[in-house]
Amino acid sequence: MQPFGRIRQIQFAGEDGLILYALGESLPEKNAVVQQVASAISAQSYPWLIEVVPSYDSVMLVFDMFQVDHHHVYQALLALPLVSDSDHHPAQHHCLPVWYGAPQANDLGKIASITGLTERQIVEMHTSATYKAFAVGFAPGFAYLGEIDTALSVPRMAKPRTKVPAGAVAIADRQTAVYPSKSPGGWHLLGLCPVPLYRPEDNASVLINAGDTVSFEAVSRDAFIEIASQHSFDWEVQA
Repeated sequence: MQPFGRIRQIQFAGEDGLILYALGESLPEKNAVVQQVASAISAQSYPWLIEVVPSYDSVMLVFDMFQVDHHHVYQALLALPLVSDSDHHPAQHHCLPVWYGAPQANDLGKIASITGLTERQIVEMHTSATYKAFAVGFAPGFAYLGEIDTALSVPRMAKPRTKVPAGAVAIADRQTAVYPSKSPGGWHLLGLCPVPLYRPEDNASVLINAGDTVSFEAVSRDAFIEIASQHSFDWEVQA
């Protein structure tokens, strides 16, 4: 199907941008369209294209307004070639170790009181699923993963923390994520992941890209420390 035929709406994003909203009945369907359209656009190597930013159900294009205008970009999108569902960039799978209940990142008791699940059930439920990276944003390397089981869904905290530790694994609504660096945050914390998601010294590369899949594996404190040392992961030690 022609990629442009999967767009339900286009909006201006300033003088040098367009936002394309995807068709679909569900979030996974819309996000699949987003990944396909973003890949199709990126594959064209337009000289005027500055950036393609995929999100949950939309793609933002940023272009050089001194080379083209909105109308030119619109015509280019109409001419995008036919693609199949398998033509876009292949996703990678990441299995991330987690020290659930780490004292630096432990809201398991609070989550249990909200959901009615035991702490063991929370961990089992979180590790039993494979999640898709719908978008990457908020902070470099922060991947929005979903969707978690409705039984595990909890709202965001009414009062966000001023500091969440790097590597904290968290949930909010039907999403889960790993904080790649210290930052404020309002998600409930499950534990710590010792694998860096973003290394600014390594050409600003991120581990997880939109469209990738992620699963989590529970590890012990000792295993966490060993893996962290292998990755030179900087984490705060607490008794």
